[in-house]
Order: sequence, then structure tokens, then C-alpha cells
Amino acid sequence: MTKLVAISGSLRKGSFNTALMRAAIAMAPDGVEIIEGSIRGIPLYDGDEEAANGVPEAAAKLKDLVAAADGVMLFTPEYNNSIPGVLKNAIDWMTRPAADISRVFSDKPFAIAGASPGNFGTVLSQEAWLPVMRTLRTRPWFGMKLMVSKAGSVFDSDGRIVDEATDKRLRDFVESFVAFVRERQS
Repeated sequence: MTKLVAISGSLRKGSFNTALMRAAIAMAPDGVEIIEGSIRGIPLYDGDEEAANGVPEAAAKLKDLVAAADGVMLFTPEYNNSIPGVLKNAIDWMTRPAADISRVFSDKPFAIAGASPGNFGTVLSQEAWLPVMRTLRTRPWFGMKLMVSKAGSVFDSDGRIVDEATDKRLRDFVESFVAFVRERQS
């Protein structure tokens, strides 16, 4: 069984990225389990807090999910032409203590996708994640880009994809990433 973790970089209840992530989870091919990881409840990184109390429970739970997974899919919003602070903060907590970075991230396949109400999807956010992924020594997957633009017309009020082209692109994205992860497993 191939095990993936999917993480939305948004806390908003009606998040397009959370809707995209949940649609991807529902598309898991046979023999693949995609688990929803959450950034909710992870406080802002504070070295003094870490020294006094260690890694917060929400961050430790997500970190353990990622460490145990065969691959990770990030669904990232784009805020001010870059990455969302809440998702970056979660990643930062997962690198604590620094000795755990290799256990959690090294050579782990990562796919990045995103949805935006604007015209350009999340192209700048996805590009901005690459130095972070490189620093953590992940294995970024470059097989396919998925940037959903004008997301307000792609999802219905319940967060379901209503655009057939986007549904197909997401299915291709998930299946291609799974193939990449499985190739690395063999």
C-alpha cells in the first residue's frame, strides 16, 4: 500500500485549496491511501516556546504523518505572490529539532499544486516553495504542474469540482505523482 499525506496551506473554511486537496484524496487509485494532514492548531514558531515545551502536539502529529508517508502533496494558496505563512510556519515547526529534518523530509517525494481565484493559479507560490523543498532535501516532483485559476468557477458551494477539465487534470496529477512515488519505492 502506498501512503501519501495531503496538506492544505489554508485555514479558511471555504478554502479552494482544501477543496482541491479533498478532491485529490477522493481520487486515490487502488492500493493508495491519501491521508489528510492538518496545519490547524499549529502556533506561530517561537524558539522560547520550543525550549520550554518542545514541539506542539499539532505540529508533532503532522510531522509524524509526513515522516511515515511515502510522499506528500502540498495544496498551496498564493498570498502576495508567495507562499502562505501558515503553511510555511507548519513546515518550520516540522523541522524542529533540526536533527529530525532528515527523518521527516530527506528524499521524500513532494508534489505541489494550488488553486486561486485569480488568473494565474498559484504559479508564484509553487515556485517560491522550491528553495524550501531543496533546503529540506526533499525530492520535488516536476512531472506535472497543477495551478487552478479562477477557482470560484471551478468549485460549487460544497467544495466539489464542477469543471470537467480541472477534474481530469487533478486525476492525472494524482495518478502521475503516485506513479513517481511507486517508481521510487521499487
